[in-house]
Amino acid sequence: MSDDTSRPWRVEEVTLDVASAHGADLTGAGATRLVRHHRIERPALVLGSTQPEAHVDPAVVARRGIDVVRRRSGGGAVLLVPGDVVWLDVVIPAADPLWSDDIGASFAWLGAVWVDTLAALGIPGADAHEGALVCTRWSRWVCFGGLGPGEVRVQGRKVVGISQRRTRAAARFQCAALLRWDVVGILDLLALDPLERALAEPALGEVAAGLTDLAPGAGLTDAAVLAAFVAALP
Repeated sequence: MSDDTSRPWRVEEVTLDVASAHGADLTGAGATRLVRHHRIERPALVLGSTQPEAHVDPAVVARRGIDVVRRRSGGGAVLLVPGDVVWLDVVIPAADPLWSDDIGASFAWLGAVWVDTLAALGIPGADAHEGALVCTRWSRWVCFGGLGPGEVRVQGRKVVGISQRRTRAAARFQCAALLRWDVVGILDLLALDPLERALAEPALGEVAAGLTDLAPGAGLTDAAVLAAFVAALP
């Protein structure tokens, strides 16, 4: 990336409940470049901004002690479990050289950072999606069932999901990098009938993957992914 984008980044690690983390105001006046690493301590199912609550099986989430929260950006559900997902929020102000008024194109620089991050972690061959949103039968249920601009695949399987919320002052990109892809775990929480569940499991198993499955023995952790990501930033 060109040197004219080089500005300092503030990097912070926080431990908040998932609802509070999603509700935090990071894009108000005075926003600056920020990478916020969320340490996940309690499992939570995060619904997209317009996803129906009827997608959730309330009995199962209650029995398993899973919090259900809603994010302010679109897409399907993401299951946040300690050790399974690296959650990074990335903020840029509207005056930043990385900013783009074209929402679809605005993901491009971040997708490139994730590609470089994975290469540094010993996972080559990643690519960031450059086209329009790709929806599937299951993407309105599960985030990793579809593919959006800037999101990253390895061997054709999605490993990093990215959503965006923006104000006039700043853009907040929410990144979920899979360390482990637990298809059964997320489907168990959704109100699917037996036939839908039987169809969804193999379909979703083919379109996403965990980084630890792609690079077994590499010792991938939250800390390792965060360090490589920060090193790849412009």
